[in-house]
Amino acid sequence: MRIFVLDGKDMKNREKAYSVIEQTLEFPDWFGHNLDALADCLSELDSETAIVFVNTQKLSENLGDYAGKMLSCFREAAEELNIVFIEKE
Repeated sequence: MRIFVLDGKDMKNREKAYSVIEQTLEFPDWFGHNLDALADCLSELDSETAIVFVNTQKLSENLGDYAGKMLSCFREAAEELNIVFIEKE
């Protein structure tokens, strides 16, 4: 199983958040740094993937309501693809 850890503390704004996600999850160069592109790239992950998202409270402080939209993309992908997704404040 491949385990990826994303840290909300490192995501000071949307641009930085997408850069961290892109690098950590090893997304392709065409990743578009928006919610649609995030959903598309997450859909390419397989069931041997686990994503642990820590410091989600800090993500919410940094991104406001957008953090909830971003986390929803991860939750939906996890449910559809049967991947492990863990959130920790």
